[in-house]
Amino acid sequence: MKLTTDKDTLAEYKALILYILFKVNKPLTNDEFLKLVLSITDINYFYFQQFLLDLLETRYITSYSNDDTTLYKITPEGIEALKLTGDMIPGILKLKVDNNFKNELDIIENEVSITAEYMPKGEHNYTVKCKIVENGETMFELKTFAGSTEKAKMLVDNWKNNAIDIYPKIIEALNNTVHQTE
Repeated sequence: MKLTTDKDTLAEYKALILYILFKVNKPLTNDEFLKLVLSITDINYFYFQQFLLDLLETRYITSYSNDDTTLYKITPEGIEALKLTGDMIPGILKLKVDNNFKNELDIIENEVSITAEYMPKGEHNYTVKCKIVENGETMFELKTFAGSTEKAKMLVDNWKNNAIDIYPKIIEALNNTVHQTE
């Protein structure tokens, strides 16, 4: 991919990125955004990040933070730029975006709706944060302690693999505790 000298290719990728954000019509995290772009074309990660930065600097895309996550969305200026440059995007890529996007977006939303991570708090203790996010809103969040890296990794993996079973049990336990104290 020889992008450094081909200005048309640079503009085409930027227009494609704007087109994807326009079609999604909702804010995306960097990971979600990259996955969608990669489902359409084989862009290099570093080029994607550079194009994203360029589009932010020209104010065609804006970013903001929500729950420790940066989200990106197209601006009115970006929509205007897309109207002017949309013809640069090859028809086959537009067709891929238009036809395959719904399924790809559903897969990505499901992937990111259940998250878990651990952060060191000391030499042998970690905070593990488990979350369920729907439509950009945190529906459930749990923080707990782990006394080793192995335990923290195990908790993260367990949440990612079993949150669908664990979450209802936690809610049920909370509801039962409430009913017992009434």
